[in-house]
Amino acid sequence: MAEVEREAMEYDVVIVGAGPAGLSAAIRLKQLDADINVVVLEKGSEVGAHILSGAVLDPCGIDALIPDWKEKGAPITVPVKKDNFYMLGESGQVRVPNFPMPPLMNNHGNYIVSMGNVCRWMAEQAEELGVEVFPGMACSELVYGENGEVKGVVAGEFGKEADGSHGASYEPGMELHGKYVFLGEGVRGSLSKQVIEKFKLGEGKEPQKYGLGMKEIWEIDPAKHKEGTVTHTMGWPLGKNAGGGSFIYHLDNNQVYVGFVVHLNYKNPYLFPYMEFQRFKHHPMVADLLEGGKRVAYGARAITEGGWQSMPKLVAPGVALLGCSAGMVNVPRIKGNHNAMLSGKAAAEAAYAAIKEGRSADELTDYEVDVREGAIGADLKKVRNVKPFWSKYGLTASLMLGGLDMWTNTFGFSLFGTQGHGKTDAAATEEASKHEPFDYPKPDGKLSFDRLTNVSFSMTNHEESQPPHLTLKDPEVPVKVDYAQYAGPSSRYCPAGVYEFVEDDAGKPKFVINFQNCVHCKTCDIKDPAQNIVWTTPQGGDGPNYPNM
Repeated sequence: MAEVEREAMEYDVVIVGAGPAGLSAAIRLKQLDADINVVVLEKGSEVGAHILSGAVLDPCGIDALIPDWKEKGAPITVPVKKDNFYMLGESGQVRVPNFPMPPLMNNHGNYIVSMGNVCRWMAEQAEELGVEVFPGMACSELVYGENGEVKGVVAGEFGKEADGSHGASYEPGMELHGKYVFLGEGVRGSLSKQVIEKFKLGEGKEPQKYGLGMKEIWEIDPAKHKEGTVTHTMGWPLGKNAGGGSFIYHLDNNQVYVGFVVHLNYKNPYLFPYMEFQRFKHHPMVADLLEGGKRVAYGARAITEGGWQSMPKLVAPGVALLGCSAGMVNVPRIKGNHNAMLSGKAAAEAAYAAIKEGRSADELTDYEVDVREGAIGADLKKVRNVKPFWSKYGLTASLMLGGLDMWTNTFGFSLFGTQGHGKTDAAATEEASKHEPFDYPKPDGKLSFDRLTNVSFSMTNHEESQPPHLTLKDPEVPVKVDYAQYAGPSSRYCPAGVYEFVEDDAGKPKFVINFQNCVHCKTCDIKDPAQNIVWTTPQGGDGPNYPNM
């Protein structure tokens, strides 16, 4: 195939991803210099379409970026009024008192928000400052300069046929070049993954760890709604089978966010995270809350959980990783949006200083120092051992050890140093012969739902004539390895029913990828035992269309 010729546009800074990190960087750059040229490229059909987060927002990030956000009408209006924490058994629950918890676990002063709506508002602020924001522009490739530095990205390629050839309506897209490129793609971004690998940014770091977060929005009986209430649970139904837990956040308009997180380092390939979430809603405490209500939206997203010791080097020539592209989530707090905003602000300040000095395409080492030695580093270092304790010793022991470690870190020291994570989540999966299948109850269609029905509530759409954005390094591995050795976990770990094994005409298993269902959670790219599935960007605008996630 002939090499594609593309037009190029020049900017000072090119930002991939209109999430909290990328938009914060764009806003800060324009605050520092109104004449600096900044573009933000977003693969979703609109800003916020692919944003899924819990979310209880710590406002420290937005405070630092836009101190008068209240006066400017930010959709951050539901303060947390009550914090509940429960340990669940199958038919009951025990409330864990708040007083023994470290101060950093307190949600006082935080807000229940839709991060999709927060990002839509941030995009408006950015555009008012003169930032060019282009939704529906998936960035499919990196562009490298003569010395191997990251020079830009390719965005807006449309009209490929299923076999990769150029259809009648093919658009080659454009190259967008910048003195610096910021990657704010979120968890397991496809370009970020390439940069980390090419420049060996993960060397000397622990492997990144992940969770799968699934979320539904429910409208409930007004008599049961308690605006500003935050509830977290652990224990049932996961028990010892996997780490994780739930969140239930009462926002305004009689709505609640109901979410469930499963740590992806589970061993048993028969575990079905989506069905664990559906089963959770039948717990008496949860069922009573949701009874008589209706689910109005569904979505799923991977979460970075490696924390401080898994955060790669953040910069390479011409490029910087922002927010969840680098893994800045505080796991016990289940919060990363504040750090994403702070990282965007820090990267912008480093790039602005470099451009003023006449520099370009080098490493923004000031950004790296700011993150590791500033507020983000302080936030992540305090909780760095909670996740490894949980992985090694289980829930009960980790609550005690992790709680003790967070308390001592509050006073500036740790008795445990920095614990390692060990295996990747893919390597943690054990062969099916070592485990028994689970017997999951069938969804009742009232509290619990089958996957495909729920996916329809994510408003997901992919143009079917394009090449699948989920590719296989070796097409024979799914049947020979995934199915034969691991009982086909891809048919279960995907929260959207993308993967299935069906019988061919000869009665043998055949692997099918229903890429149209994909909600862009990236779990397959993370959990596949053979690391044979590769997630790439579909054409721009495709994927979920989340309204208020």
